[in-house]
Amino acid sequence: MTTKLLPGVTGVLALADGTILQGIGCGATGLALGEVVFNTAMTGYQEILTDPSYMSQILAFTFPHIGNTGVNVEDVEQIGGGSDTSARGAIFRDAPTDPANWRSDSDFDGWMKRRGVVGLAGVDTRQLTARIRDAGAPHAVIAHDPEGRFDIDALVAQAKAWSGLVGLDLARDASTLQSFDWDEGLWDWPEGHPRVDAADKSVVVIDYGVKRNILRALASTGAKITVVPADTTAEAILARNPDGVVLSNGPGDPAATGQYAVPEIRKLVDSGKPLFGICLGHQMLALALGAKTVKMDQGHHGANHPVKDLTTGKVEIVSMNHGFTVDRDSLPDAVVETHVSLFDGTNCGIALKDRPVFSVQHHPEASPGPTDSLYLFQRFADSMKD
Repeated sequence: MTTKLLPGVTGVLALADGTILQGIGCGATGLALGEVVFNTAMTGYQEILTDPSYMSQILAFTFPHIGNTGVNVEDVEQIGGGSDTSARGAIFRDAPTDPANWRSDSDFDGWMKRRGVVGLAGVDTRQLTARIRDAGAPHAVIAHDPEGRFDIDALVAQAKAWSGLVGLDLARDASTLQSFDWDEGLWDWPEGHPRVDAADKSVVVIDYGVKRNILRALASTGAKITVVPADTTAEAILARNPDGVVLSNGPGDPAATGQYAVPEIRKLVDSGKPLFGICLGHQMLALALGAKTVKMDQGHHGANHPVKDLTTGKVEIVSMNHGFTVDRDSLPDAVVETHVSLFDGTNCGIALKDRPVFSVQHHPEASPGPTDSLYLFQRFADSMKD
């Protein structure tokens, strides 16, 4: 049954429990299915929406004003693809504004249309955030029709039928299909992203959905960077004789991706090569070392999360984007906890006691601090020198 909602409504969010949020559609027309999460960042919306870790998710921004900095070609985080391998939809309090920034080369709404991101504006994002906080991240369908025609029953049924992220391997789809080299460094005023001359160290990055700025941060340490697909074997990686290996971020359930990735990660650990995991890479390293991961009710998504480095006592402001976490109580004796969230006490970092192997849950390549966590890339570079 096609249901006509309130006058002027051109966008809806249909939750699996039958709740309907209605407002003004923006971005791409059509519909998208996913898990609804909220993000507390005040800026960086382009980087957020192009982060492959948000694959199969719909993002509600708690900050009400989105679009004022526009978009540009430099701030896209995923290597390739569109909303099929990053955020499917976006929810805003206010309609996206026109750009007013010297780096902008396009307006936000038009960019969303071209990427296929379905948007919904004019809803109470505070109420939605409180709902997610109390009841967990719901399954939902976001839909945009300029004519305001929606089959609400069908949208709710589709949201209800979705199995969710648990048990879902998304890294294969988010990953590159073939290996490639990378030599672009971190952004530097006024040149932008410089090309980096590689030193005598080489790093292989296993791409589970890697962000460009991770590759830039690694290249800026002076290492030669090679990116390989998610299902690359340890034998193929070690045949390149790298000085270190990075397990990248990515979407989905780490236990599902771990079905094929964890055995290879164990071989890499046994090789004695320095190993650095980020986000999904952190979770799968923990699985490879004998720990467990669990689904969080609402996850951590934002650019204002305080994390403490237990090895130095330093507190840093970091960017977070994850819906699964490492179960601290399952960490084996050979593993030490290195970082912890000061919001809820969950694990944010581990290291092997006797090998140059470590990982963090947060995103050290992001810049909320703005450079609070970049030391981790240098720590990894130093481990390769040692």
